[in-house]
Amino acid sequence: MTTFKTNTYSIKSEGKSFYWASIFLPKKSRITASKLYSICRYLDDLADNSELDTSSQIKDLFKQVKENVDSEINTFFKQNHINLDILKDLIDGLISDQQKVRINNERDLIDYSYKVAGTVGLMMLPIINTKDTEARKHAIDLGIAMQLTNIARDVYEDAKMNRLYLPKEWLGQISVNDLMDNDLDDQKKRLIELTIKNLIELSDKFYANGFSGMKFIPLRTRLAIFFAAKIYKGIGEKIKNDGYTYKFERVYLNKLEKLWVTITSIPEFLFLKNIYKSYIPIRNSFKNENI
Repeated sequence: MTTFKTNTYSIKSEGKSFYWASIFLPKKSRITASKLYSICRYLDDLADNSELDTSSQIKDLFKQVKENVDSEINTFFKQNHINLDILKDLIDGLISDQQKVRINNERDLIDYSYKVAGTVGLMMLPIINTKDTEARKHAIDLGIAMQLTNIARDVYEDAKMNRLYLPKEWLGQISVNDLMDNDLDDQKKRLIELTIKNLIELSDKFYANGFSGMKFIPLRTRLAIFFAAKIYKGIGEKIKNDGYTYKFERVYLNKLEKLWVTITSIPEFLFLKNIYKSYIPIRNSFKNENI
């Protein structure tokens, strides 16, 4: 039987971008968010840290959690009023990573991003004391935005694992092997960079929807969520400022860049309601987003 302890992972050592922003959370919310992070990271590692297909192991773990009301994960979800069906959506996304990953179109990309990240936005809502049901669609879209940033950041790293999250309808005939080709011709390189540009622009739309829902988050926790999102968005801005140049490395923000994003974001935070006035529908509804 697979066992889990919520102290298995540390946001400080492994979730560095979120840890930076979590400093601004109230202590109770920070501890609970850390436990949720640990659960999600544990499941993610089950999916990633093996050359074997661990789908059955992940499914068995969820079955154990659901059937054993005294399991640590089940207890955590009950205490925080989080529906386990949302966790099931996350697990479905992680299981899809076990096979050769190929995304056909934008709709599939958004669906995948909901499963592995939009779900986390949903699960965070009760942790940060956000109870208005209107906040759900905003939380999902913010999670999707951050996942799209992850994909733009990790194109080369994902290709090394035979995973291609950039939609085929954008990439055409470009393959995983092309993404790892040091002698990539200029035409293919331009198409990859155009695809990364499309991805960043799509993420910006989802960030805008996420930011327009900040008004539903209590002020004490709003700043932390905003900073976390801005730091992630800052990765996309760095890619954009570099001309969407495709590189054989992961793009990230160093500590000084994170500090700069944090400081320069304060005026935007003060005028969020004026800048991001409304939610603009850009996706279909998900089955479990209102449970």
